[in-house]
Formats: sequence, C-alpha cells, structure tokens
Amino acid sequence: MNKDIMLYYIELVEFLGIVLGPSYEIVLYDLRREDKSIIAITNSQISGRSVGAPLTEVGLKTIVDKKYKDDLYKANYNAVDKDGNILRSSTLHIKDENNSLIGLLCVNFSDEGFKDLTEQLMSLIHPNELIQANNFERIEDIKFADESDTIGINIEEVAENALNKVLRNSNIPADRLNKNEKIEIVKTLNDRGIFMLKGSVPHVAKLLHSSEATIYRYLNSIDMNK
Repeated sequence: MNKDIMLYYIELVEFLGIVLGPSYEIVLYDLRREDKSIIAITNSQISGRSVGAPLTEVGLKTIVDKKYKDDLYKANYNAVDKDGNILRSSTLHIKDENNSLIGLLCVNFSDEGFKDLTEQLMSLIHPNELIQANNFERIEDIKFADESDTIGINIEEVAENALNKVLRNSNIPADRLNKNEKIEIVKTLNDRGIFMLKGSVPHVAKLLHSSEATIYRYLNSIDMNK
C-alpha cells in the first residue's frame, strides 16, 4: 500500500521547524478532512494554535477563489495573530494528480525576537530626532489591511475576525443592523468561505444577534440568487 502523501508532509513540518528555528511556525492542513483543520504544527508558540485548529481566512478564500489551480503557492503576505503581532506568511498549495487542492503547508515568520535588535540598528543609522518623527514600520496600516490574514485558534475567533473586517467601515454596531445589511454581510462571509467551517453558522448567528435558522435562510436565498 502506498504511503499517504500527507504523512510525508507531516515529516517535512517537523524537519522545517527544527532547521528554520523557533521564529518560524510550520503548519499543515489536510483539506480532505471534513473540518479542514491543522494536522501537524511546529513552533506553535507563535500563534498559540494546536492540532485541530481551523483554517484561516486566507486558506478558506484560496479554496473559494480556486486560484490554487494556476498558482503553486502564495508567498510573503501579512498575517496577524491573536495578540496583534504581524507575521510574514507563505502557503504552498498541495494538489493531487487531478490538480485538486488537498492540503496547505504554511510557514509563518515572527520577527518579535528581532525587534530590539532592529531598534538598536535604527538608532545607529539615524539621528534620534528623525526616528521619533517618523514611523518606519507603519504597523497599523499592515495589521488591519483587508488582504492580510487573521489567525484564530478556534472557529469562534475565525468567524469573529472575518465579521470585524466586514463591519470595520460600516460604523453600525452588529445589533443595529437591518435585515438587508445582515444578508449582505452573510453573503460577504460566504464569499470568503467562512461557512465551510463546520459549526460556523451558530457563531455568526450569535455575532449578528440572529437565530441560526435566520442565517440558514439568508444562505439559502443567496444560493438561489446565484
């Protein structure tokens, strides 16, 4: 019997974690599983996740958009962990002989251990008054960019992060949204693949102050209008 391909990637996760060191989190998802969750991870202290944690927003959108059909990987994009730290992320698309996506191998680099060194280097390169007058990193611009990924340790966090992105520019609290606004939000979340996560509907319903039955009705109406 041939060895399952994911077993090779599990070995690769451990290998890369040791070779690259503690600043690199290596994560493997098996998309053939119903929950599409993490099956192997090293240096998990970076994001606080463990085996069984759900797929991220970028991973879900990769499945929905089907960009993996033409792209082998997505490299050097920004992700934000639960503590608001910026990570540099890259994802390899694992495909079978039919070009179907069956897994994702993700590498997340954290520069937290290098920030003190960076500040010392900047102080040597530039006068103090220049450093104080300029923000060289512009972290806030990166942290909340729509195209950046947000990492949640469970389905609740993934759903909440996605909803917060959608609501960011509305200036309307979730409990004040009308029916049409909620339908549009559910459509956006559906387009981003959030409802592929098993158990996401109850969490979205709670966040939108709606019933689960209402969210399912919205999803059915969206499918009928496609």
